Amino acid sequence: MASAGCCLPVPKNVSLTDAAALPEAVFTVWANLFAQPYLREGERFLVHGGTSGIGTTAMQMAKAFGARVVTTAGSAEKCSFCLSLGAERAFNYRDEDWFAGALEWSEQSGIDVILDMVGGDYFPKHLRLLAQKGRLIHIATTGGSEVQADLRAIMLKRLVVTGSTLRPRSVAEKTALRDQIEQHVWPLIEAGKLRPIVDRVFAFDQAAEAHRRMHSSTHIGKILLQVDAGKG
Repeated sequence: MASAGCCLPVPKNVSLTDAAALPEAVFTVWANLFAQPYLREGERFLVHGGTSGIGTTAMQMAKAFGARVVTTAGSAEKCSFCLSLGAERAFNYRDEDWFAGALEWSEQSGIDVILDMVGGDYFPKHLRLLAQKGRLIHIATTGGSEVQADLRAIMLKRLVVTGSTLRPRSVAEKTALRDQIEQHVWPLIEAGKLRPIVDRVFAFDQAAEAHRRMHSSTHIGKILLQVDAGKG
């Protein structure tokens, strides 16, 4: 059961099913990019996994708040979808050098903010790619949680390397985030400037199939489970 402090109303003009795709992604993106804030209007922003639930939300929110956006994705179709959400460039990491592409896009100035769900061997690349006073924010470690770094790179460019998780936070912290989101993000959704991206809805007894689709990396947006309140 969720605390009332963690709950948000269904936005106007959004179905209950689509609204289910919003809270986890919006809470994560808001807490890591805007609550601090680490991302500001006019800055260059890179998020990996642009067609994931977090990626689709981060791109739209960054664009809505005035940042310039680039991303990575695993196919030409996914890259095209990222461009439709407002990314200026989308790099297919399977057959493109995303590092070189992002550096070229930034006119060799570097990226101001990177939201990373990979870790691992992406870490030293990110330190080289970041601009002066750049910010590297970790929210997952799909590529590995142990990394190596040259601290001089961090010191010379005055970088901020950080990260967070949501689940261990107190209800009071989550409530404060909820209030900020309702004030600043919900109006964007109701105005049509930000929309939930739902890949597919599975029945609750199809949970295993939903997991298989997630692990296949073919999905674009959130994968949802439909709970039938009339059963049980």
